[in-house]
Amino acid sequence: MEKYPSKVSYGLLLFVMVILVGSSIPMLSPPIWLGIGINTFVMVFVLMIFFNLNYIVDGSLLSVKLGFLVIKKIDIHSIKMLAETNSLISAPAVSLDRLEIIYNDHDSVIISPKDKSGFIDHITKVNPEVVIQYKPT
Repeated sequence: MEKYPSKVSYGLLLFVMVILVGSSIPMLSPPIWLGIGINTFVMVFVLMIFFNLNYIVDGSLLSVKLGFLVIKKIDIHSIKMLAETNSLISAPAVSLDRLEIIYNDHDSVIISPKDKSGFIDHITKVNPEVVIQYKPT
């Protein structure tokens, strides 16, 4: 079993946090405790997402995990292509430096492993038929 943590885009995290903190400032005087509590909960949740997202390769199974939750499981032998993408589509990726995994006939998921080349090497060892569209830096 190999764990690949998600790459974190600190600029994206800063953008989200500025919005959350900025929306909390007007609630401080007079204090609106419910609003402050909700924003604090959302901030903790966002931080949990940014720092607990992992992609786990276990045998021939790829799992996308957020903390203790398994978001998606993919049979590596069903993967057709791994391609670099800068898509802004909502995805289990906390960076804009992303890989799109196309599997089965028309399914796809976008991820952002910190070690993209190591991740790609691992996937291609399990399934050498995967088409790779990636330019290593």
